[in-house]
Parts: sequence; structure tokens; C-alpha cells
Amino acid sequence: MRFLQIAVPVGKRDGVESVLSEADVDYFLTDETSGRDYAALVFVPTEPEDVEALLDDLRAIGVQRKGYVTVSKLETVLSDRFERQRHDGPTAEETIEETNGRIAREELRARAAEIAPITANYVVFTVLSTIIATAGLLMNSAAVVVGSMVIAPLIGPAIAASVGSILDEDDLFRTSVKAQFAGLLVAVASAAAFGGLVRATFLPHADIRLIGQVAERINPGALALVVALGAGVAGAMSLTSTTSVALVGVAIAVALIPPAATVGLGIAYGDVTAAVSAAILVLINVLSINVASLATLWIQGYRPKHWLAERTARRAVVRRAALLLAAVLVLSSSLALTTVNISENAEFERTVGDITSETDAQVLSVEFSYQTELFLRHPSTVTVRTVGGSPNTAEALRERIERRTQQDVTVVVIREDGDVSTARALRSSPTDAFDRRNSPTNADSGVAGAYPGVGVA
Repeated sequence: MRFLQIAVPVGKRDGVESVLSEADVDYFLTDETSGRDYAALVFVPTEPEDVEALLDDLRAIGVQRKGYVTVSKLETVLSDRFERQRHDGPTAEETIEETNGRIAREELRARAAEIAPITANYVVFTVLSTIIATAGLLMNSAAVVVGSMVIAPLIGPAIAASVGSILDEDDLFRTSVKAQFAGLLVAVASAAAFGGLVRATFLPHADIRLIGQVAERINPGALALVVALGAGVAGAMSLTSTTSVALVGVAIAVALIPPAATVGLGIAYGDVTAAVSAAILVLINVLSINVASLATLWIQGYRPKHWLAERTARRAVVRRAALLLAAVLVLSSSLALTTVNISENAEFERTVGDITSETDAQVLSVEFSYQTELFLRHPSTVTVRTVGGSPNTAEALRERIERRTQQDVTVVVIREDGDVSTARALRSSPTDAFDRRNSPTNADSGVAGAYPGVGVA
């Protein structure tokens, strides 16, 4: 709920009362006795969906010229009369249908302006979130990567830029765009610095392309675009409703922070392919978030308060949306290549699985290793664990895989003999010692077993 406080200027009292009566809202009014240019103070508890219409009507009679209206959140109202009025007046469904269940234009502008600027907290939380995400990438831990998103503040500028475009607020738009790119630069620099520290101390020779979480950002599929678009829509709707912006901000951070951290890791380890691939994903995601939030706000019906500004805003929105969409389509061609490559690799793994199942050995597992390039991953090694099989199984499999898939890969066959060995505890009861001395399975060495055979082709 919202609470309007109106300082009514002299000469506007009757007009304000008329507006509130026609809106059929409950209010209470008191005379203003400070001797200034105000006739009365009015307090109005109302629903968020009703605020914009009330503000427009109050603006139409000129209250804002010499008076003012403040809007604040109202936690609860203890009043049977107010509750009856809420249920007996226009239904909530009718109100929400007219306003799309959104907050007022002025409230949206205020919320966007609050989260748009670059502040010390914005920089600090971006650095912390990126460092945690970078550590999660190196640990190959999805839980750590997702957990780092909780403190990422990138939702503010990403959505505020669209608010500035929709409401014809050029200052808000420019501030938000600068904050977006500043935040991404801070994230990349933080990841590069942290990655360089890790390389110099703990992991000097790590191949980051072999880390699953990193490889996902180097070779993303088309579904990455869906994540970014969904995050943009959710972010815009959270800002225009009572949904927690911080909670939805995790979705936007997921689309931006891990790819930016991957760019930093690529820089730290001198991997140009990783840095370029992840940088393209960052650009795709940030542009997609902006175009999705822009479209969402426009569809929700937000417009500037003056008709002339609305015409200007419409032209700006169309122009910016067209540029964003064109850039997303051009950059997304890389995602199309990656998606085709992912499909081909899945087919390769399925075919190899069929081939290995046709051998005379019992197959325990089949593992695949890939060589990562710009937008593409190519299979390099197939490792097969079997029980039994002949020494030339690896060569036979390699030839059959090449014939069926047109892929020349290294095949490693690890043969397990299937024997079970047992080693008894040395510390035991006297009864166990007697049993051990008389047991026919006891061996002098204490352990029985064999090493597996390994074949490579």
C-alpha cells in the first residue's frame, strides 16, 4: 500500500477535495496553521495501482506548482471502514487491469534514480561478487558461482537505463549507461587481478578451458540468450511492482558476473580465446537485458507525463530498441554456431556410446575430453573403462569411431580385471586372530589384487 501526503496550496483546497472524492478514495484533511502558503494537509492511504491516476489529476489542477505531494510505503492500516471501502469500491481486479498492476510513474522514476548512480557500495559489492564468482569458476563449483550473485548490484543501472528512455529522462539514461559499463569494467579488472594472483601462487599452469564452469561461458549455446532476456523482463517487472528487486537481481547478475569473471580469467592466464568468447557473451547479455527491460516497461504502459515528451520518448525508444536488437542479432550469430556445435558433440557422444556397447568387453564408463576454440569445442580424447577385452580394443574402437563419425580422436581403454581384494585389520580381538591364522584366504602379503591394463590408440 501507499500513503500520499499532500500540502495543498492556498486556493486549491476545493480542487483537491473534488479530485479525491471523484477517485472514491478515503482521506482525511486538516487545516495548515503554520501561516505559510498552504491551506491544508491531506493524507490518503491507497493502493499502489491508484497512485499514478491520483498524481495525474492533482498535477492537472496545479498542486505541484506551489504545494507538493509525497508518496511513501504504508505497511498496514487498522481500520474496518478502510477495509470495507477497499472491498466495496472498484474491485482490485478492475484496478489492476487498468494499470497492469504497476506502481506510479513518479515512484518508478524515484526508484530508478536511487539505484542508478555509481556509488562506493556499488563498486565494492561488484568487486566482492566478482572475486567470489571467479573463485567459484576456478573451483568448478556452480553453488559458489550462484551464491556470489546474491550481493551483485548490477540490476540497478541495467533497468534504470530503460526507465530513463521510457520516461524521457536523459540524465537518468546517461547515468545508468555509464554505471553499467563502469560496473562491467570493474568486474573484469577484479577478476583479472584475482586470477593473476591465483596464477602466481596456487595454479600457475592451470588450463582454464578444461574447467567446466569456465567452458560454459566460453562456449555458450542459444539458451544463454533466453537467460538474459528473461532476466531483463524480470528485472523490469520487479522495479514496477512490490517484488524484491534484490532477489530478481540475482538473475541479472547470473547473466553478467560469471562471463565478466571469465573474461578476467582469460586475461590473467593469457588465453585470448577465453577472453574474447566470454566478452562477446557479456555484450550479448547486457544488450539483451536492456532491450527486454525496455520492451517490458513500454508494454506495461509507462509514458512521460506530457504528450510532447511522449512523442520524443517514443522516437528515442524505437531508435534505441532497434539498435539494441540489431546488435543482439549480430552478436548472437556466435551463439548459433555454438548451439550447432553443441548438438554435433551430443550426437558424437551418442554414436560413441553405441560403438562402445558393441564391443566384447563390459563397458563401465565412457568419458570425453574436448579441445576448446573460439565458439567451438572439438572432441580430442575418448576414455573407456572396461572389464575384459583384448589388448587391441583401443585401436579397433578408434578406427570404428573415425569411420562412423569422421572424427579422428585419441582413444584410451582402461581394462579392469574385475578381481576383488581384501585386507583385514591388523588390530583385532584374539578370536579374530585365531580365525585369521586358520583362514585359507589369508595371504602373507596381506593384500591381493592386480593392476588394470591400459590401452591407448
